[in-house]
Amino acid sequence: MKRKIITIDEAKCNGCGLCVDACHEGALQLVNGKARLVSESYCDGLGACLPECPAGAITIEEREAAAFDEEAVKKHMDARLNPMPEKLACGCPGAHARAIERKEADAPAPAIAGHAVPVSQLRQWPCQIKLVPVNAPYFDHAHLLVAADCTAFAYANFHNDFMRNKITIIGCPKLDDIDYAEKLTEILKAHEIKSVTVLRMEVPCCGGIVNAVKQALVNSGKMIPWHIVTVATDGRIVEE
Repeated sequence: MKRKIITIDEAKCNGCGLCVDACHEGALQLVNGKARLVSESYCDGLGACLPECPAGAITIEEREAAAFDEEAVKKHMDARLNPMPEKLACGCPGAHARAIERKEADAPAPAIAGHAVPVSQLRQWPCQIKLVPVNAPYFDHAHLLVAADCTAFAYANFHNDFMRNKITIIGCPKLDDIDYAEKLTEILKAHEIKSVTVLRMEVPCCGGIVNAVKQALVNSGKMIPWHIVTVATDGRIVEE
């Protein structure tokens, strides 16, 4: 059976991940830093990923493809929308959602060897976008921080300047194999979020986390104040 399917030129691909976010069918993933068509069955051939590719690495061609498996696609989409079971089979405590109580004004930081130790501002667990339960109560009436993984390592005062009094969820749009937009949409729909702050690095692939939040805000149908802060690789704030 011939049908239209995308083709990716890995030599041109810069690994930004924008095409992965644009593909609603989940046909694309980042593998070893390059976009790859992981299943022809999921590709609809409509090319939603084409305008998102800044490197011109994606084209559409007509070729023989495997038969369309409707049941397999349905299972795949169910797994993408519900990637985290309520309870892991291993019983790992890391899967248990919980809030972490923090006072608005924390007690003075303890001292070790004469130096003050900063107090953590994390207010919930887990914090990975892939792992947070959509219906976790700590999202209710929260100020939400959606941060790229690397920002915590690049920006020295990450906890006090960005995490304080916010619910923090983190991810890497280049390395994670999940469509953030779908899960973020469900979170925004299920809760009254007061504001959203997106903290990204200046590198191109971090545009994926911004696009996911933007799409989720549109999909949710809610008018939620949001803004983007960009961190340079040397730790400076370059845009906010």
